[in-house]
Amino acid sequence: MSANPSQIQTEIDPVRQQFRQAMAHLGAAVNVITTAGPHGQCGITASAVCSVTDAPPTLLVCLNRSSAMHAVFDGNRHVCINVLPASLESIARHFAGLTGLSMEERFQLPVWDEGRNGVPVLRGALASLQGRIVEAKDVGSHAVMFVETTDVKVRNDGDSLIYFDRNFHRVPRVWKA
Repeated sequence: MSANPSQIQTEIDPVRQQFRQAMAHLGAAVNVITTAGPHGQCGITASAVCSVTDAPPTLLVCLNRSSAMHAVFDGNRHVCINVLPASLESIARHFAGLTGLSMEERFQLPVWDEGRNGVPVLRGALASLQGRIVEAKDVGSHAVMFVETTDVKVRNDGDSLIYFDRNFHRVPRVWKA
C-alpha cells in the first residue's frame, strides 16, 4: 500500500521544521558576499560560508538557487566574501533585505572599495576574501559554490558579528596581553 502524497508531505514538514530550528541554534559568522561583472552587481548576507582547504585557499558559499541573485553570481564567477564586524550590522541588515534599501543604494553607501575584477570589497570588514567560483554543485534548494581565494585582507581588531537564534549578536574580541 502506497502513501498518498499529502501524507508524505505532512511527514516531511515536521522534519524540515525541526531541521530549521536546529540550524537556528548553530551560531555562524555573518558575511556579505558581493559580485560585479557583465551579469550585474549584487550582494547577499550569508552565514552559510565555510573554509574547505588552504591548499589552494578555498571557501564554500551556499546560495539559494531560487534567488534572483543566483544567476548573477553564477554568471560573474568573481566574488568577495566580507566577514562582518559587529559595528557593520546595518550592512548585514541591508543585504539581507531587511531595510528596503535597493541594491543600487546599498552599493552607494560610502563603505565600499573596488577590488580585483571590479568586485565590491567592504572597507572595515574583519576579513575580505576575493576569489573565483571554481565549481558549483546543486544540493536541494541551494547551490554550493566553491570559491578559490586569490586576495585576502584581514583586520586585527573589532568584534565579530554572528547570527544565532534568528538574530544578530556581537561577540567581543578578547584582547591578549
